[in-house]
Amino acid sequence: MSFSKSRAARPALAGWLSTGNSITQQFMAIGGRADVVSLAGGLPAAELYPVEAIAAASERALTRWGSAILEYGPIEGLPALRAAIATRFSATTGRSFGPENVLLTTGAMQGLDLVGKALVDPGELIVAQFPTYLGALDAWRPREPSYAQLDWSLQRPGFEAELRRAKFVYAVPNYSNPTGALVLQAERAALLDKVLEAGTWLVEDDPYLPLQFDGPAGPSILAHHAARHPNGPYDGPVIYLGTLSKSLTPGLRVGWVVGEAGMVATLALAKQSTDIASSLLTQAIALELIESGFEADHVPRIVTAYRDRRDALCRAATEHLSEWFEWEAPPGGMFVWMRAKTTDIDTDALYAHALAEKVAFVPSSVFDPDGALKSAMRVNFTRSSPEVLVEGVRRLERAVKRYLAARAGRAA
Repeated sequence: MSFSKSRAARPALAGWLSTGNSITQQFMAIGGRADVVSLAGGLPAAELYPVEAIAAASERALTRWGSAILEYGPIEGLPALRAAIATRFSATTGRSFGPENVLLTTGAMQGLDLVGKALVDPGELIVAQFPTYLGALDAWRPREPSYAQLDWSLQRPGFEAELRRAKFVYAVPNYSNPTGALVLQAERAALLDKVLEAGTWLVEDDPYLPLQFDGPAGPSILAHHAARHPNGPYDGPVIYLGTLSKSLTPGLRVGWVVGEAGMVATLALAKQSTDIASSLLTQAIALELIESGFEADHVPRIVTAYRDRRDALCRAATEHLSEWFEWEAPPGGMFVWMRAKTTDIDTDALYAHALAEKVAFVPSSVFDPDGALKSAMRVNFTRSSPEVLVEGVRRLERAVKRYLAARAGRAA
């Protein structure tokens, strides 16, 4: 006799889940396979993580703070680290920032999520740099926003009206993910002017600032605004996101939001319902690495390694991929944005052939809120050694040839 009973249908999943993609899960999983060369993930080089320095900093932090950093902590984060971040921004912008201007987050990704929770109701408009960082699109997907493209020329018809309707503008001026582009200082200042005129917020996402290969990036948009209003409490429209994931290690999960005190308090309220508080332990470790000067000493070492890797990738691509793609060597960051020279290449379709050749990249469609951009691919160079990067490019060449042959066969 069977005792099983038919199960009633359970409620459907939230509708926004059907609009997502699994590409991030895929390339994170692929990155763990020894037989695949992954040029997909936006990951630092694991062999450059400062394991010994973090171990020593952990011991110092526990000695300094004891069980206090093993507790739940303030939603806003470890006060001493908030003060240290505020001091850093005071020094780099020429304006006085205090702990009240800093919210510590579980990586900069949480900052993106909190901005969406605090500012966006379903259907509301975000003006976003295009192509747009996939993580930002994922963070805001549950809010079900609409999008307009950020036009750095500021000349597109209707752009100013879009700014007036937008809840915020999203910009990645330094070595943008996915394109690697560095936005000119004049363009940053001009966008700030338009944002101030429109009366909206500007979210400046700056995770790649430490990775400057070919000279300094120049002042942030936050610094531009601070320079114009050097006195009194900061009350500007810029919500600045930063992280230690690229300068030290993503495993610490230490990021921050810098902005006017009212917005920081609002984001802290949103964070309260997200995770109560981030880890005081990793924040205390981060504080030791900053105060000791280790972070400042470590960044030049990783920049040297990443510059060599960027150059190795671009040399190999010139030899093996330049027949079909064009690109610029990025002046910093982690990515090369390769654009197909002809409409014969759809990188969504190419992706399957690349996996067959045991190499991975990220197709451009996932960086488009509408999924329509299918003529480019993002290639990461920081994760792998120069030798592995060269092999990965050779596999990409085989994948392109395989894809074009299959395409020609279907057309015959």
